[in-house]
Amino acid sequence: MPAKKLKEFLDSNHIKYVSVRHSPAYTAQEIAAKSHISGNEMAKTVIVKINNKTAMAVLPASYKVDFEALTEVTGSDNVSLASEADFKNMFPDCEVGAMPPFGNLYDMDVYVAQTLSEDEEIAFNAGTHSELIRMSYKDFEKLVKPKVLQFSLI
Repeated sequence: MPAKKLKEFLDSNHIKYVSVRHSPAYTAQEIAAKSHISGNEMAKTVIVKINNKTAMAVLPASYKVDFEALTEVTGSDNVSLASEADFKNMFPDCEVGAMPPFGNLYDMDVYVAQTLSEDEEIAFNAGTHSELIRMSYKDFEKLVKPKVLQFSLI
């Protein structure tokens, strides 16, 4: 089960969370709708390349990554969307495109959009296209220690 590594990590850190099963869905907005969660609370994980280093950009499902802003706020020379080929082997326990925003479990930097950090709770893919995890944003931030920046657009 893809969510096993994530759930073991959350359990070992005594984190309260809810696991929600849903019919298969492939976009964050579609998952939010099927799960009756606001698109602002549904976190999507976008894999990016920042100066050729793979990282996670995490933002509300209803937003888009502003690559120009992300380049500026990270002080990078180049930020681009990673191709599936760039990252598909980096998440062996996840379905492609369903990785949770826990870069610390995959040795990756995590950048969170300021708008998402203002939510009390967030939900995100649990490593599969048919399960999500819902938990407090504060617990997520405590575990992942993301860099919170402004890089999202509606």
